[in-house]
Amino acid sequence: MARESSRGRKVADLIQRELAILIQREIKDPRIGMVTVNEVTVSRDLAFADVYFTVLPAGNTREVEDTLNQASGFMRTYLSKILSTRITPRLRFHYDTTLDTGGYMDKAIDRALAEDRVRRVDDDREDGNFSEEENG
Repeated sequence: MARESSRGRKVADLIQRELAILIQREIKDPRIGMVTVNEVTVSRDLAFADVYFTVLPAGNTREVEDTLNQASGFMRTYLSKILSTRITPRLRFHYDTTLDTGGYMDKAIDRALAEDRVRRVDDDREDGNFSEEENG
């Protein structure tokens, strides 16, 4: 994986900050809800910016993603006035599944730990290694 340039990271950070403000203050579509811009990555040539977001309520993520992609031209025009680059990246919005994946992984780890505890107790009983609390 290629390292991201310092300039690319700075442009991505600026886009992230400005889009967060822009979506909150200027996009008045009731379908959007409360959007959080989690991360922005820009291509090496600054032609594209992939914007990863989460939204509350989480039920209509596909509709929010479509709505934001439809409004990307408006947001790109706004960004072109702020960015000091020759090219303003085309915006591509993607729902960020990291929170969903993290929640799933957290539950899976808890489940695995609980199963491990049960196995350890069962193994101790088979080996005759009881503590006095379990015998009592």
